[in-house]
Amino acid sequence: MVMMNVGVSTSAPLHPTSDTSVGTPTFSVVDYVVFTLLLLLSLVIGLYHACRGWGHSVGELLMADRKVSCLPVALSLLVTFQSAAAILGVPSEIYRFGTQYWFLGCSYFLGLLIPPHIFIPVFYCLRLTSAYEYLELRFNKAVRICGTVTFIFQMVIYMGVVLYALSLALNAVTGFDLWLSVLTLGIVCTIYTALGGLKAVIWTDVFQTLVMFLGQLVVIIVGSAKVGGMGRVWEVASQSGYISGIELDPDPFVRHTFWTLAFGGVFMMLSLYGVNQAQMQRYLISCTEKAAVLSCYAVFPCQQVVLCTRCLIGLVMFAYYKDDSNTMSTQQRQAVPDQLVLYFVMDLLKDLPGLPGLFVACLFSGSLSTISSAFNSLATVKMEDLIQPWSTQFSETRAIMLSRSLAFGYGLLCLGMAYISSQMGPVLQAAISIFGMVGGPLLGLFCLGKFFPCASPPDAIVGLLAGLIMAFWIGIGSIVTSMGSGVAPPSLDAPSNLTTATVTTLIPSITLSKTTGLQRFYSLCYLWYSTHNSTTVIVVGLIVSLLTWGMWGRPLNPGTIYPVLPKLLALLPQPCQKRLCCKSHSQDSPVNTALFPEKMRNGVLQDSREKEEMAENSSTYQGCSPTYVVQETSL
Repeated sequence: MVMMNVGVSTSAPLHPTSDTSVGTPTFSVVDYVVFTLLLLLSLVIGLYHACRGWGHSVGELLMADRKVSCLPVALSLLVTFQSAAAILGVPSEIYRFGTQYWFLGCSYFLGLLIPPHIFIPVFYCLRLTSAYEYLELRFNKAVRICGTVTFIFQMVIYMGVVLYALSLALNAVTGFDLWLSVLTLGIVCTIYTALGGLKAVIWTDVFQTLVMFLGQLVVIIVGSAKVGGMGRVWEVASQSGYISGIELDPDPFVRHTFWTLAFGGVFMMLSLYGVNQAQMQRYLISCTEKAAVLSCYAVFPCQQVVLCTRCLIGLVMFAYYKDDSNTMSTQQRQAVPDQLVLYFVMDLLKDLPGLPGLFVACLFSGSLSTISSAFNSLATVKMEDLIQPWSTQFSETRAIMLSRSLAFGYGLLCLGMAYISSQMGPVLQAAISIFGMVGGPLLGLFCLGKFFPCASPPDAIVGLLAGLIMAFWIGIGSIVTSMGSGVAPPSLDAPSNLTTATVTTLIPSITLSKTTGLQRFYSLCYLWYSTHNSTTVIVVGLIVSLLTWGMWGRPLNPGTIYPVLPKLLALLPQPCQKRLCCKSHSQDSPVNTALFPEKMRNGVLQDSREKEEMAENSSTYQGCSPTYVVQETSL
């Protein structure tokens, strides 16, 4: 769930003043049947893959044996962080503030097209299982552990909050039992994730993608039909000034502008699609590097469709309640904005049994995909980064049982975090914010390693700590300041930010006086947080590197560096390249040491026979791009 600071005067549509009051909408038998079918089919898919893969390798359990094709990977990438908060938040944002938020789609151009060219080839050629293994290859084990612990902290807090927040909204609007939905969602997700592994998660994601799209499409079709068609919806929105133009105000403290959405959103997208373990794991299970790259490309148009779908729901909701024949109940007018879409759907579809159940199934699909991805990625990093490096004497059977136990354990932990969330009260919003606070510093840590060969392990650790301190300082300071002023605090829910940058809804429609000093600093738009925090990591890391001489005189693993300078020089004419005494990185016959990370720990090849052996082996490997190779000479 995403909220943000109010930097400018905003206005929401005036609610109908009718005092019509209706009871809390309830599910019909058909609705319960539709909803139950979703859970059963998700469970069956997981059990099917569990039976097929029972007794197989731990690689199949955690990495689907690295043989998944492009389409299922792309759909899983699409819905991994499409939580229910995104489905409810974007339409509510459009309903209250207009279509300015639609310009977030511009950030998808760079946010989804940079990873296939920079992040995926390096990770894929290193044959990693955990994204944080890269940090050990580039820096050392201490940096790897710091990155892993940061990620675990981020995901453990977030997954419980996601589970509880959805159940709370459903309970308030539909009368759906709060703890029954928490337990049902948590148990079903835990069973199919722990038993079926990543392959079960991938294929349930494919099924849940269809359910999510169908549920939202039904709302658009029925809603637009009731107000006179999509032409009428657009006409009503235009007449009310809700079709926004391009706002070019460069002020980073303004809530939403073109620059904030189109460029601030890029770093949020990169922190998810570039370095997040849950997404990176999906790239790494692709059958070839080309399939991994194509799957990321495929997400781009799909994300645009998802964003447009949710924006259209918001416009349909606005046009629906602009009609005098459709009035809001007292409950609706008193509801928090997070619940507006649910109330609208229950009102819109109340005479069509089964369709409210389909939309709730759509919401549960979003949460199932998010939570199952969290379980699997947490089990993977715990196994690969914190257990196997210290306990190498694992049999295959024991490793499989331990991996499944970890997934079960995180499932129980998720239920525990959901209970803790129910007791947190106002602190709940701070817990949600933690996810977004951590994403930016992790992005900065990976960028520091990839683009700056001078950065050493101490530089990375100090930079990461500085980024985290800055992130929590701004984030918590903003929350405390907002609570003290009586304004709802901003949330930084990165998954909804990055997949659809969900802008909620807990912002009152008021005009605030201009703040100064630290309060002004705390009012930085949430979309710039990842940019600010990742930049802090890089700048502090480079400053420490200059003071400590960084990697000067130390061996460097060349397969972990993205060749920025050689790529830029390769674009120059040949005379210029010769004048600069450089070679294109594609010249000569390189040895692809990135394929053999275990032999690259010291960054140097030991002898000519080993070089020849590696060169022969590299010719048999499928899918590794020749762009990401290094010369035989040490850097």
